[in-house]
Amino acid sequence: MTNEIIPISDEQAKAIQEALKALPEVRETARDENRPERTIYEATDEGRRTLRVWLRTVLSTPAREFPDFPAALSLIDPAMTPAELRELLEARTAALEIRLAGHEGPFPPLPRMFLLEEEYMAAVLRAEIAWLRSVIADLRAGRLKPPTEAELRKLQSLPGAPSEAALQQALHPSSPPGKPKRTRSRTPRPRR
Repeated sequence: MTNEIIPISDEQAKAIQEALKALPEVRETARDENRPERTIYEATDEGRRTLRVWLRTVLSTPAREFPDFPAALSLIDPAMTPAELRELLEARTAALEIRLAGHEGPFPPLPRMFLLEEEYMAAVLRAEIAWLRSVIADLRAGRLKPPTEAELRKLQSLPGAPSEAALQQALHPSSPPGKPKRTRSRTPRPRR
């Protein structure tokens, strides 16, 4: 099992905070010799009901989650070279393989019910690693490439298509936005 911190959205944090407000009540306050006072909490009946409802909802209903990685995939710059994208995805794969090792045991001898979270995390990581390896192989073999100018131009007929300025920026990323890259003419200028 790992003790990693998993980032959550503000909406998720708010939902957790609201659920937690109903959970605890002070059971007792105790103080041991030369130790600070400690408070022992106990779940309220309302808190236990809230937890049961939340747990059943989360276990049965897929939620729309917004992890960063799919968002980054949707925003890949067409000017990024396949080699650069491959290197980035290889680095991600290596990091995920390290993380996967932490979810594969060895585990204490617990009933499987208490290890379902670890099984799930390992399965999700294995699936992402397998997908990343297939994309990396396609990049390496040249089956996955940046879009051509013709492919980008076809996008302009779609609803929500990029503007001409955005298209020019994608085609000529070293030019300032809105100004297409100028190419030099092959005809030499006359000398004065």
